[in-house]
Amino acid sequence: MSIQCTGIGIDFGTTYSDVLRLGGRKFEDLKSNPNIDYYPFRIENCNGRPIIQVEYKKETKVITPEEILSKILVKMKEIAQVYIGRKVSQVVIGVLACFNYSQRRPISDAAVMAGLSVQRLIIGSTLAGAAFGFQNTFSKERNVLVFYMGGGTCNVSILTIENNGHCKTKSTAGNTELGGDDFDSRMIKYFIEEFQTKYNKNLSVDKCALRRLRTACESTKIK
Repeated sequence: MSIQCTGIGIDFGTTYSDVLRLGGRKFEDLKSNPNIDYYPFRIENCNGRPIIQVEYKKETKVITPEEILSKILVKMKEIAQVYIGRKVSQVVIGVLACFNYSQRRPISDAAVMAGLSVQRLIIGSTLAGAAFGFQNTFSKERNVLVFYMGGGTCNVSILTIENNGHCKTKSTAGNTELGGDDFDSRMIKYFIEEFQTKYNKNLSVDKCALRRLRTACESTKIK
């Protein structure tokens, strides 16, 4: 009996922000990122490209952004297959509007590493608008604004949704340096300064303390 294959949509505007920001970028470009000091991992330079260095079980591991993205995709594929009860082999992936070719290419490469065939890379807010159009019926054409903020990126699109559910993108714009993680970093910076003032301790040099502070800030933001 043949196995029926099903495609599924994946959004990389919200799926994993920090790693997404690194893909397809030059190491020199990251120096202007004010949040880099608060990342829960260390970024190293490998032939002009950023790689990620982490400590795992007292060992130093080095991994590329594409490898991390592929592991995320593998896990998402497993979850999707359990949910729909079928094998997933094809995907449509949502990306930020301002992503250039060098930023989109690592996402496609990661999908191939995860055993997925990428049918298209589409602007994330356009996908959200399309889903809205498919899930709702309208008696006449409607104009819709989709504001779409993820962990590390945001995107805004103006769409026209026809009464048959089809949507046309009128305009779109995005920012790769604005997302939920930026709010976290602002909070982290504030509490580091407060802790320094009250207790004369610099939390920024303690990676363990910094990770705990980031987790607490994320939890507070969500609440």
